[in-house]
Amino acid sequence: MFRVQAPLAERYTGADPDDLAARIGAAKAGLGERLFILGHHYQRDEVMSWADARGDSFGLSRMAADNSSADYVVFCGVHFMAESADILTADHQQVVLPDLNAGCSMAGMADLDAVEEAWEALDDVVDIDRLVPITYMNSSAALKAFVGRHGGAVCTSSNARAVITWALERGDKLLFFPDQHLGRNTAFQLGYDAADMRVWDPKRDFGGLDELDAKEATFLLWKGHCSVHQRFRVQHVEAARTEHPGVEVIVHPECSHEVVELADQVGSTDYIIKAVDAAPPGSTLAIGTEIHLVQRLAAEHRDKTVFSLDPLICPCSTMFRIDAAHLCWVLENLVDSNVVNRITVDPDTAEWARVALQRMLDIT
Repeated sequence: MFRVQAPLAERYTGADPDDLAARIGAAKAGLGERLFILGHHYQRDEVMSWADARGDSFGLSRMAADNSSADYVVFCGVHFMAESADILTADHQQVVLPDLNAGCSMAGMADLDAVEEAWEALDDVVDIDRLVPITYMNSSAALKAFVGRHGGAVCTSSNARAVITWALERGDKLLFFPDQHLGRNTAFQLGYDAADMRVWDPKRDFGGLDELDAKEATFLLWKGHCSVHQRFRVQHVEAARTEHPGVEVIVHPECSHEVVELADQVGSTDYIIKAVDAAPPGSTLAIGTEIHLVQRLAAEHRDKTVFSLDPLICPCSTMFRIDAAHLCWVLENLVDSNVVNRITVDPDTAEWARVALQRMLDIT
């Protein structure tokens, strides 16, 4: 989906940080309990400092749904997260994304047209009633709705194993999108091997596969990835162990399987946070996830050495679009009862997306 965020006025782009902070504080105070600001773990500190709640994408959406007193939910994250919040919140609540260009490169790698085309192609080759679609939370509302209509479920990085186990009790094979790495790592975790998996490339005819591949595979993994987590390499792990003997390597399951195999611990964003919290003082921890979170963990745990596994440091470039200027802009507009950048999901899409999300909740 193509989005264009209108340029902000000079009073926002040219303002110094102290002025923006004062204005954000004043707007937030004026809105009071009508406002609920959500901050994803990967946000920059100048934005995160104003968050009423911190968390991962789905956790924040559920927090918003539980806060019925807020009229305005300002989601400092990316587009698919704001969509999930709109799906789960009440009708009177309006969800705002500070910068419409804050998308997710992974979510953009699987769109509804491409997934429907893949589904139709597979229908000619396999028993489609035994094919279960699973979409990662990092996907559009349209794809969550597709999954809901076709008997599948949504998963997160923390419950993918449970969701995939559930799916394989109901079908012979999975179409898993948009992140191939989470699907692959979870499949290996469940005891499957590479022979059970094929990568579906939506840019090639029939996903770049032949009919035998589609029939034999248990896991059809969409060719998608996270632009941040794909950066971590085997050599990064090896270098960390050489330079820091005794280091604990903790990575996200969106990393490649080769990196996951070498790590000491693998888990979701919340898992990583808890693992750092639980590490004893004096620990040395190399973290394979987004840099803003790693830096925040390092600042919060000065009794430990916490550093990024990738020395070049790669932020989530789309999440990074949201800054203090955009947050100030949306809040000052809300003070004037002008809702800008509202994110809405049409009723039919929302209904079926909720079905897929509820299946996930029922499973886990």
